[in-house]
Amino acid sequence: QVQLVESGGGSVQSGGSLKLSCAASGYTYSRGWFRQAPGKEREGVAAIVSDGRTRYADSVKGRFSISQDNAKNTLYLQMNSLKPEDTAIYYCAAGWQFGLDRSGVAYWGQGTQVTVSS
Repeated sequence: QVQLVESGGGSVQSGGSLKLSCAASGYTYSRGWFRQAPGKEREGVAAIVSDGRTRYADSVKGRFSISQDNAKNTLYLQMNSLKPEDTAIYYCAAGWQFGLDRSGVAYWGQGTQVTVSS
């Protein structure tokens, strides 16, 4: 069992930036970020695997950047040029498949709220 603990959420104005962190208690091949807005399905935002390959949802390409510090077992999501439609609960995820599909996730964090005001 891998525990995931997110931090770094908060409120920001449109155009601002936030950085999310996720501390993991163990190794998995793939890690990523998902988000869920009120009344919507949980969707994949960004994913990264152990060799550094990344994948992004079209809606965040060029604005968000996923990275990891293997020595600290910590995952990051740098979010720039935030928009009101980025408002959601952001979840850290980990598993053994590379991608943005929920079916590949084995472990979930508890979520952290990101609110972007216009």
